[in-house]
This record gives sequence, structure tokens and C-alpha cells, in this order.
Amino acid sequence: MAYTSRILWADDEIDLLRPHILFLETRGYEVTSVTNGSDAIEHIRNGRFDVVLLDEQMPGMGGLEALNEIKDLAPDIPVVMITKSEEERIMEEALGGKISDYLTKPVNPSQVLLTCKRILDGRRIESEAASQNYLQSFGQITSALTNPMEHADWVSLYEKLIRYDVQLDADEGVRQVLEDQYSEANRAFSKYVEDSYKRWISDVDSAPDTFRPALSHEVVPRWVMPHLKSEKPVIFFVIDCMRFDQWLEFEKLLSPLFNVERDTHFGILPTATPYSRNSIFSGLLPRDLADQYPRMWADGEDDEHSRNRNEEELLNDLLKRKHVKARVRYDKLVASKDGKEFQQSVHDLLQFDLSAVVVNFVDILAHSRSDSAVLKEIAPDERAYRSLTKTWFEHSWLYQSFQQLAASDCTIVITTDHGAIRSLHGTKVIGDRETSTALRYKYGRNLKCDPRHAILVKDPESFGLPVNNRSNNFIIAKEDYYFVYPTNYHQYLNKYRDTMQHGGISMEEMILPVITMKPKR
Repeated sequence: MAYTSRILWADDEIDLLRPHILFLETRGYEVTSVTNGSDAIEHIRNGRFDVVLLDEQMPGMGGLEALNEIKDLAPDIPVVMITKSEEERIMEEALGGKISDYLTKPVNPSQVLLTCKRILDGRRIESEAASQNYLQSFGQITSALTNPMEHADWVSLYEKLIRYDVQLDADEGVRQVLEDQYSEANRAFSKYVEDSYKRWISDVDSAPDTFRPALSHEVVPRWVMPHLKSEKPVIFFVIDCMRFDQWLEFEKLLSPLFNVERDTHFGILPTATPYSRNSIFSGLLPRDLADQYPRMWADGEDDEHSRNRNEEELLNDLLKRKHVKARVRYDKLVASKDGKEFQQSVHDLLQFDLSAVVVNFVDILAHSRSDSAVLKEIAPDERAYRSLTKTWFEHSWLYQSFQQLAASDCTIVITTDHGAIRSLHGTKVIGDRETSTALRYKYGRNLKCDPRHAILVKDPESFGLPVNNRSNNFIIAKEDYYFVYPTNYHQYLNKYRDTMQHGGISMEEMILPVITMKPKR
């Protein structure tokens, strides 16, 4: 049985509005009418309503007074204020009461219908329109995937899929079609990267062009250093493990405060912090980083995350190589306490030419979802994971820091070292005891894997990767696969299924935002 939306209409001249009520009822709404605020409150207390139409001027309890009591009883119920007055004071009082819309008498039936439909059916109508638009685009996307594409085409396709993913709501059938097409796109993207990556690395001494994207090690020279010439403070944020779709949610909150320019770079392989973030700060590919800083790279051999202990030194050396003089500050924010202390003194950043800030929370959230059954239940799919990240950002010290910086004359550049993907399929890998432990990439000797599910890199230097006695081979997972050893295969297959991982080849891990923001002030 179809759900019937219920409207409560309170107006002391309700008899004059009978034609309006009949008009709404012929459109499928159930309308209850009352002539005063007290009766409206009593109906709210004893019944279920989806929207309230509330006259501002009624004898006895006025509309604004009734509004306050209605919101106390049912804070989430939408209220439309209807009034003869156009005084700004009345409007401000009504808006302060968190009304959903504001209509000025005389109102006509179509105007009331449109308002109710927007409030009650807007989300469904938008979702149905998005479903229709996506189904019309399905063939175009499928056709694009069968034709040669360069990196800019992949960015456009990925953004299109993200926007449909955000817009589609309750139509699970269409969502399943979209998820299947996402998987098809990642298969084609993995093949594109497998065919192109060596060429990108061999051509790395020339500027990015139509055939090669900007890579991790080019972020600082390309997007950060040019702003240092303006003599305004530059603040460079690297938000660890932030995906493109998560950034689009952050951008909705930041765009009222900043002029936002969005670009992209592709994360280097493996899409993992020891490789990609060191490349960002050093301006070097991992093979060159290992050559120039052999002790630094070797020191982290047993603990890959410790390879990121030297980011400040690497950044200063990069500036020196590029003959850029700047007073540099570096912060790495891991715990909540770090972030709160940072936010309280955020204006200190303006005393430096360049401030580099590493934010680890999104990466911690991804790992926490993998380890916590509660978080996995809260964020069981991509939509919920994206929503969880947005909720954190909206109430975070990081958003508060951006709000404070919006009042300053500075340039902010934001990027990430890699994204993450829900790893849903396991694939067997064979290696010796010295093989590294990551789930989406491994290095070692005599590695074996299914070539349909991973790239076997026999010549690491051609991929810009270092070679030593433990890493003469790399394997890098494609799509949403993760590596599992044959021993206790099913145990570990189930343990790591549906966890957020990075290090491999997927649009989510490799296509990364680079944002330049300047305060609107």
C-alpha cells in the first residue's frame, strides 16, 4: 500500500482555504485543518504529520509561538510559515525558528502544492531524475570504456560516476547497475594503467601532457611552489587517504568560504604512504629517493610507516634543489589532541612562507573501519563511508581551522597521497618469508600471482621503484583484489574481505584531487 503524506494546516481563515485543501487532496495528500495554534499543537502531540502549514497571524497563540512549541514536540517536522506580513523582522523570527519555507498571502493552490511537493517529495523526485539521467548515460559510459582513453578522460569518467553515486538514493536496482559499471570501469582503468605506467615513468623528465598525468612527485613543484612568489603565506595540507568523493563532500562546506580551483594528479604505484607521500615531499620517485637517501630508505625497511619520518627534511631539500628560499613549518597531526592544539594556534601558520600539514585522521578512519565491527556496521558501503567522513569533517578541528584561515590573506593547497578501496575479492599470492606484508602490494623474490588480478613488476626501476636484495620483484593488485597466501586461505580471505585498503590500482586509489583555495573575504 502506497504511503500517503499527511499535511496539517493551521489558519484562522481555514474555511476560505477549502479549495486549496481539496486541490491538495486530489493530488493524493491527506490534509487535516485547524483554526488556531493550540489545536495544531494538540494534533502534533497526538498524531503523525509530514509537514505543517502555519498561519503567522492567528487569534490567541500566534504562528511564531506555535512554531516554537511544535519544534519542541517534533524538531524534525518541516514547517511552512504563511503570513500577510512582509516585514523583515517577521521573516527573521520565522527563519530563526528553523522553518522549511515562507509563503506570503494570498497563496494560490499551485504555489502550496509546489512547496509541499518540494519538501515531501523532493528527495524522491531528485533521486528518480538522477536514476533516469544515469540510465540514459549508461550506454555512453559503456561505450567510452571500450575506446582508448587518456588520463583526462578517466578523470571525467570517474567524476561522473561519483556524482551519480552521490545522487542515486533509494533505487537499489539502479544502484546495483552503477556498482557493476564501477567494477567494469576499474577493470578497464587497471588495464589502462598497466599499459601506460612504464611510459609515464620513462617520460617523467618532461612536463605532464595529454598522454601523461602529473604524478605524486610533481605536486609541490607544480601546485605549491608557484604561489610562494606572491609573498602571501602558503599552507599545504596533505590529508592522508582522502578519496576524490570524500573531497567533494568537504568542498560543499568550504566553497562558501573560499574560491576553489580543483585539479588532479595520479598517485604513483604502489599507492601507499611510504611511496606516494615521500614522493610528494621529496619531489622524487621512490627509486631516486632510495638512491639519494639510502640510509633513510633502509631505516624503514622493517617498518614501512617509519619511512615517513623525514618529510620535513625532504621538503626543505626539494626547495633547495629548486632554488626556492622560504621559511618552512611542518606539522604532522595524528591524534585528536594534535588537531585541537593545531586549531587553537592555526594563525601561527601565517608567520611562515610555507606551512606543510599532514593530517592522518582519514587514514585512521579507513583502518578503523577495517578493524572495527561497529564502524563497519555504521559504514557498510561507499555511501555510508562517505557520509561518515563528511560528518567527522563537519564537526572537526580541521574544518574549524579552515574557517579561521578564511579570514586571512593566504593560499591553501590541499591534496592526498592516495585513496582507498573496499577490497572485496581475494587472490592467491606465493612468496618467501621475506615478502612484505601489505595486502594490496608486495615486494620480495620469486613472487607469483594471478596476472588477471595483479601486475607482476619484474623490473622495478621501470616503474620508478627501488631495488634491493628483498625487493627485486613487486606485485600490485588491480581493481578491488587483495592478496592472500594459500596457507589458511579461507581464514584470511574472510578476515580481510570488505576492508578499506590501499596500495593497488583503482580509480579510488590513484585519481586524486589537488585543490587550490583562496579566501573570499
